[in-house]
Order: sequence, then structure tokens, then C-alpha cells
Amino acid sequence: MIDKNRVIGSAKQVKGAVKQAVGKAAGDSKLEAEGKADKVEGKVQNAIGGLKDTVKDALKGK
Repeated sequence: MIDKNRVIGSAKQVKGAVKQAVGKAAGDSKLEAEGKADKVEGKVQNAIGGLKDTVKDALKGK
């Protein structure tokens, strides 16, 4: 079972990429910056979920 943080993190990365692209296309630097921030937040949350999955798998293997 995949940790929910990985799913949510991936969704935030996609949302951030879209916001960043729209901001860049529209010349809206604030929206572009928000998109970049969302992408970073999503990457961090995805990594946390990955760590949780690794710990769960390690504990199951004991």
C-alpha cells in the first residue's frame, strides 16, 4: 500500500507545474512563484511518503 503522502505530494507537484506554466504564459510572476513553491512542497511530501513506505516495508521484513 502506497502512503497517502506520496499520492498527495504527486498531486501537488502536478498542480504546481500547471500554476507555474500558466503564470509564465500569462506573465504573472506571483502565480509562477506559487507554482514553483507548490512543486517543491509536493516533492518534499512525496519523499516523506517514500520514507514511510520504506520503514513499513522494513518492519514487515523482520
